[in-house]
Amino acid sequence: MPEPPVEEGRTVVLGERQLAIGFRLIGLQDVIDVTPENEFAEFQRVMNDGRFNLVIASQSIRAHLSESQRAHADASLHPLVVFVPTPTGEYEVESINALAKRVLGVTLTVPS
Repeated sequence: MPEPPVEEGRTVVLGERQLAIGFRLIGLQDVIDVTPENEFAEFQRVMNDGRFNLVIASQSIRAHLSESQRAHADASLHPLVVFVPTPTGEYEVESINALAKRVLGVTLTVPS
């Protein structure tokens, strides 16, 4: 007997107007414009909403999270949380090695 189809998770984007417009232009539908006043509440809402497998959030949201909330977001695999640079250009870069370690649990090494 065939297995029932697995519902694919959805991707949601949380970001400033310019970031949101860019993701809408590439076809994503779950895009939420956030402001400094509502970014934390929206982030918490999508983290607790079981429909999303991937949360793409502006780096500005990460800056306003507490240390424990940042640790939770960094360790979360469902949903996987990826922070992207803000439209103003301020950002922290997560290395490929750190991303692989966080998401896959493996350390990448480059042969010399």
